[in-house]
Amino acid sequence: MRCIRRRQALRGVRPHLTSMPMNYLRTTFLLALMTAIFVGVGYLLGGAGGMLIAFAIAAGINVFAYWNSDKMVLKMYGAKPVDEREAPEFVAMVRRLAQQADLPMPQVYLIQSDQPNAFATGRNPENAAVAATTGLIDRLSFEETEGVMAHELAHVKHRDTLTMTITATLAGAIAMLANFALFFGNNRNNPLGLVGTILIMILAPLAAMLVQMAISRSREYEADRLGAEISGKPLALASALNKIAGAARSIDNEEAERNPTTAHLFIVNPLHRQAMGNLFSTHPSTENRIARLQAMAGRSDPGQPVPSRPSGGQRRSGRGSVPSSRRGERGPWA
Repeated sequence: MRCIRRRQALRGVRPHLTSMPMNYLRTTFLLALMTAIFVGVGYLLGGAGGMLIAFAIAAGINVFAYWNSDKMVLKMYGAKPVDEREAPEFVAMVRRLAQQADLPMPQVYLIQSDQPNAFATGRNPENAAVAATTGLIDRLSFEETEGVMAHELAHVKHRDTLTMTITATLAGAIAMLANFALFFGNNRNNPLGLVGTILIMILAPLAAMLVQMAISRSREYEADRLGAEISGKPLALASALNKIAGAARSIDNEEAERNPTTAHLFIVNPLHRQAMGNLFSTHPSTENRIARLQAMAGRSDPGQPVPSRPSGGQRRSGRGSVPSSRRGERGPWA
């Protein structure tokens, strides 16, 4: 009986909830590569001693990130936890989607930002959190928000959240080490000298960015697919991606702009001020993601515009809105 209800809930979307051992192996390799970049930078700056120090720091970062990276990211974005009293319909939505995905109920957070976006974090499904911006609640319909939160729960189900937050922490550490490179340029243990140090400052963050991109892109496609299966509404998720991508091009996410190494956590790239953020985007093309979701829904022409409610892109009044002065207090759809 449960299987029948599940098929009905998916509204014709064919389930494909398979394990991905090759994807996990690939991610493990890329995380090891990120660590190797960090250790390699240490060697190039300080020789064998610098390498050992960098290895010890990398090991410490990985251990620390395993237990604390989720808390760091949530605090960085000023995310506030909400419950059934503060955001009854939003929390109820996440609870229902978590049940449909056979997941424990994650902690739910709201972020004060006009840019519509969302991310998931946590070291495992038992310690997961999902966060949405107030802009997401204001600008998307209920069904579109369902699609977005189902996408984030798909990351939790695939255990992407730990990988993505550790990647962000390591990328930030590599960028920080590269910024300190000039202090070690004249170090007698530095085998490259000043010119090599300047190259490290440029190439090390670039290499870390490319690894982030390789880790994140395939995972976004997988999260779109499974998110559509969880919600049963691939076109709602496609419409949400369309709206979020459009808004992200014109609305600032100040914290993301200050911390670009966390951009890959979001469902859509939140950066638009930095040209590098677009050139080496950690997200696949939004158009390609929409086309795949439309194909899942059985549409014959993936190039057709994505249907959406007239309220999208504008703040709603009445039951669906959260007054600007009280967002995060009363919660969405209060």
